[in-house]
Amino acid sequence: MTTQAADRTTGPDAVPGHWHRMRIWAAAHAVDDFYQGLVPAAVPYFVLARHFSYVQASGLALATTFGSALPQVAIGILADRRRLPWMSPLGMSLAGIGAGLSGLFPSYPVVFAMLLLAGIGIAMFHPPAGRDARRAAGGSATAMSYFAAGGSVGFFVGPALVTPALDGLGIGATALFIPPAVLMGFILLRHQHRTAYAAGTRVQHHGVDHVRLFAALTAVEIVRSTISTGQNTFISLYWIKHLGASSALGGTALTLELGGGVLGTLLGGRIADRFGMVRTVQFGNAAMLPGLFLLLACDNKYGALPLAMLTGLISNIPFAVLIKLGQDYLPSRPGTAAGVTLGLAMSAGGLFMPLLGLVADHYGPRGAFVTLACVPVLAIAMSTALREPGRLSK
Repeated sequence: MTTQAADRTTGPDAVPGHWHRMRIWAAAHAVDDFYQGLVPAAVPYFVLARHFSYVQASGLALATTFGSALPQVAIGILADRRRLPWMSPLGMSLAGIGAGLSGLFPSYPVVFAMLLLAGIGIAMFHPPAGRDARRAAGGSATAMSYFAAGGSVGFFVGPALVTPALDGLGIGATALFIPPAVLMGFILLRHQHRTAYAAGTRVQHHGVDHVRLFAALTAVEIVRSTISTGQNTFISLYWIKHLGASSALGGTALTLELGGGVLGTLLGGRIADRFGMVRTVQFGNAAMLPGLFLLLACDNKYGALPLAMLTGLISNIPFAVLIKLGQDYLPSRPGTAAGVTLGLAMSAGGLFMPLLGLVADHYGPRGAFVTLACVPVLAIAMSTALREPGRLSK
């Protein structure tokens, strides 16, 4: 391949080339994370139909988080040693089966167990998928943003499809969403067998790891995860309980917030290729403060809808950038890095949801959002420790 051809493939303006290489992984990520988007969309219906408390509702977010967070590092280490082409497809299928079955049972412990299973499936998908997506993306943050945006699309489409289905058919309609996971799992398995056969079964990576910077990045992601998980969990209830909206309009607010996240993820990749990854992360963290306080300042259930979309866009600007930056900090262990950045750190925010649920039980969903609006200060402070990979000693 000539240098000119290589530039067309890997340069920041090579959108068709990026998409051609990333389309399977973007689609798979969208289907997998659809089931993470299903959970916050279904939470208000569990509260209304099953009469779960706010603490129990936030516990459902914890179930998915718990299942996905704990195994991530171990799966990432395994993914750095063996390709295991079946792991991502199987994980995606389990995520769909667990989330889909959750609405069929009236018992809270069984619902919790189904969402725990979904979380384990999510844990199995992300580390090997992040490793292989990085290989396909090369050195481009824009290309990696397509993979990351696939997950954001899944979050976005989840409420858009789940809310009307549960409104019309009841909480048991979650079972309608099992087939996409199984079908996409089969497609991804075939794709993985083709690529893994050509590359062999062992994985080799090279580069100098910067563990301290990766630890700082992980701390930033945990703080950001707390904000995003809290938004996803309580935004519908904020519209319903505080703004006096219908459940359908609450689902619309969540859909707009997640739709803004898709745009923010794609925008973040472009900004990072032009201005640098660390600056993009710092800008995204700083912009969350005014975005969340603007949302709290508006008490009109219709007028606040654009602000829901704005907060989603702002909060997701650093999303794809943090994934790539983490793998650049740990170049010899991209599976482990993906397991932490896509899995453990992104899921760890759910561990704080019961505390946020206690706040909501005492002060309502608005109290939860006021708490969340103060958290970006921590992310802003922590992101000052990050450094651009190109400026690090080899």
